[in-house]
Amino acid sequence: MKTLKATTLDEFYKQASDFSGKEIHSLLPPGIDKEVGHFNVFDIADTLEKFSRKATMPYNRRAYFKISLIRGASRAEYADKVIHIHQNALLFASPRVPYHWHPVGGGLSGTFCIFTDEFMRKTRSGVDLEELPIFQPGGFPVFEIDDEKAEEITLIFNKIKQEIASNYAFKYDLLRTYAVELIHIGQKLQPAAASHPAQNATTRVSSLFVELLERQFPIESSGQRLTLRSAKDYAERLSIHVNHLNKALKESTGKTTTDLISHRIIQEAKILLKETDWNISEIAYSLGFEEVAHFSNFFRKQTSLTPLAYRS
Repeated sequence: MKTLKATTLDEFYKQASDFSGKEIHSLLPPGIDKEVGHFNVFDIADTLEKFSRKATMPYNRRAYFKISLIRGASRAEYADKVIHIHQNALLFASPRVPYHWHPVGGGLSGTFCIFTDEFMRKTRSGVDLEELPIFQPGGFPVFEIDDEKAEEITLIFNKIKQEIASNYAFKYDLLRTYAVELIHIGQKLQPAAASHPAQNATTRVSSLFVELLERQFPIESSGQRLTLRSAKDYAERLSIHVNHLNKALKESTGKTTTDLISHRIIQEAKILLKETDWNISEIAYSLGFEEVAHFSNFFRKQTSLTPLAYRS
């Protein structure tokens, strides 16, 4: 049965080895020590492009963080949007946000680095990556950039490549600094509202709701099931009155709590219908519906199609 699962570091290196023709040990950074977490850097032309020509990267999560400088046409697909990259782009990925990426045509180039949260926590400031705006669910993690900005970012990646191959005793401290610099470049590219921490109770409640909502996704096996399905469920989990939650979300998003929950469930339903071979009953169960008929009516109301019609 086809399922959605997170790609681990071990699986990433196996894929990179299979499609680049290189031994796994040759892809690992020299002197990597598990005690410092994991960090590595790759040229897209050497790894990702070769992989993508032979197989489509599935819609799933990665069990690591990733920053990519992409030069050339490609496409990034998320649960609620498709982003077409025409020339240059800076892409950020985290374990919390599943996505699907593949090139469009040939001539793709660029660089990407992968790292674990543990690696960044070794900094003196103890950076918590998942608290940074650039890695928040519901954000906009892909930024088209001009040639000048792409060259600026290329210089940083070149420093990363040079340092990771060096014998400098404190090279991982430098690598963390370069990674943080890339993160701050991305955060500056975000809309101004996304670059500042929450300033009021309404924003805090909205942020906590989104975090709680996204934490339930993606659905990775037919045995997994949503536990929070209603506005009341979320309000109880957040220890606030349901009216307070509804008011905060209406003020910050213009939508009701029920609308936001329904929209996210429909996104996941569409993914499961297209990306898995689960039957409709299994999908309905995993999304918290007691009866297939209830799921079918819900799906038809939201999309004007039945689940089977959408799948076909």
